Amino acid sequence: MISAGDFRNGVTIEYDNNVYQIIEFQHVKPGKGAAFVRTKLKNIKNGGVVEKTFRPTEKCPTAHIDRADMQYLYNDGDLYYFMDVNTYDQVALSKDQIGDSLKFVKENEMVKICSHKGDVFSVEPPLFVELEVTETEPGFKGDTATGATKPAVVETGATVYVPLFVDQGDKIKIDTRTGEYLSRV
Repeated sequence: MISAGDFRNGVTIEYDNNVYQIIEFQHVKPGKGAAFVRTKLKNIKNGGVVEKTFRPTEKCPTAHIDRADMQYLYNDGDLYYFMDVNTYDQVALSKDQIGDSLKFVKENEMVKICSHKGDVFSVEPPLFVELEVTETEPGFKGDTATGATKPAVVETGATVYVPLFVDQGDKIKIDTRTGEYLSRV
């Protein structure tokens, strides 16, 4: 149990039969009346954000989130398969559970599977990946004055905006949180 007076950013709590992560919190002491804690909570299962106020003495159970390193094996159209490299146990997740978190992840790469009480709710890809550009238009000399970019399709099928000097066949480094080009490899 954690009291509202001890809330911090990133703490996960169980509230109203859901699991929430605290995005923002603010201790408010008005001139009149009792102090309270104003929070922004993100539902970790569906991604919704709600605002809620708590009395500082209110207590909520803390939610334990398990993050397991697993290897992404393959996709058979409906399901995505992952394997625990220590125990060789396999887990199959649906497209709804995955979302678009695997758009920069190749087969056989390591990802983090996040779960609460055995219920998987998200997949965290590595922060940075190196992928090959499979399709892009050639850049023209003299077009670089404005720092222009062009769309490029990488080997996973995702589209990334890259500088004009990047050509087909180049390996590039991508930030998976933002989907932005970082550098050539």
